Amino acid sequence: MKEQLEKIIETFSYEETFALGETIGQKVAPKSVICLDGDLGVGKTVFTQGFAKGLGIAEAVNSPTFTIVQQYDCGRLPLYHFDVYRIGDIEEMEEIGYEDCFYGDGVSLVEWAKLIKEIIPEDAIWITIEKDLEKGFDYRKIIIRNGESCI
Repeated sequence: MKEQLEKIIETFSYEETFALGETIGQKVAPKSVICLDGDLGVGKTVFTQGFAKGLGIAEAVNSPTFTIVQQYDCGRLPLYHFDVYRIGDIEEMEEIGYEDCFYGDGVSLVEWAKLIKEIIPEDAIWITIEKDLEKGFDYRKIIIRNGESCI
């Protein structure tokens, strides 16, 4: 069994969360699956927008809540941005063709990944974003598991 690696990063502003996403996007390897979790409004989309910028994607990136997946081909790697919040059954992921994304030459970023944990590759990078209002409205604790090589 692979050793579990973990790194905790604290950000104190929208800009810092965006910049962390950008840094990881600049370093991420092809065929990576990034699993992004956290409560509503915690900053998953902000992180994702920074991640996309780090990949060299200039177009606007928004959460594909109703389309489930949005593909961006204009960066150094293709980005498959999933928002699986509305997935009712894992078979919906098969209908979308998730395997072509997860195991293709691009990078898959999956918001609400814990909802489809059974199909997430074993070597995925898990990023959890948490708030702590006692530390400030814009404070975020970002926990990265098994992703040390991408930061």
